[in-house]
Amino acid sequence: MKNLLILFAALVLTSTINPAFSQQPSTVFTGAEAKRKNYKALYVLNSGDDKKINSTLRNIKNAFADPRLEGKLNVELVVFGDGVKVFDKTGPFEKALLELQAKGVILAQCENTLRERKIDKSSLFPFISFVPSGNGEIIIRHYQGWAIVHP
Repeated sequence: MKNLLILFAALVLTSTINPAFSQQPSTVFTGAEAKRKNYKALYVLNSGDDKKINSTLRNIKNAFADPRLEGKLNVELVVFGDGVKVFDKTGPFEKALLELQAKGVILAQCENTLRERKIDKSSLFPFISFVPSGNGEIIIRHYQGWAIVHP
């Protein structure tokens, strides 16, 4: 009787555990589909830390490398506060910035930062653009439907 009870318990366990382990997902997740004709992303940089700057520039580059977004992506990089370092002529970021600009990225510097810190525009790369305020740009772009990315 004891052996029969053990055999019955083993049979019950086998029949309930085995299906749980044998289930396979019906599809493999590959990420969201890019069904829209156009995507807009505003990257925000307000840090002067080299690692943060490089990370932000790399994030933008990676977005352009995503095959789902190929030919569909509009990007702006808005810089304010300590982020102004990325646009400094004496800094190491010119090549990366020009590569992004060649892909159509708008490179925008907050004029409030320049005024508050007494930074002359001539000390920055000549190929960048300016906005009255970084925060104003974020607010306006948000209401225009842009994704706000703050890596």
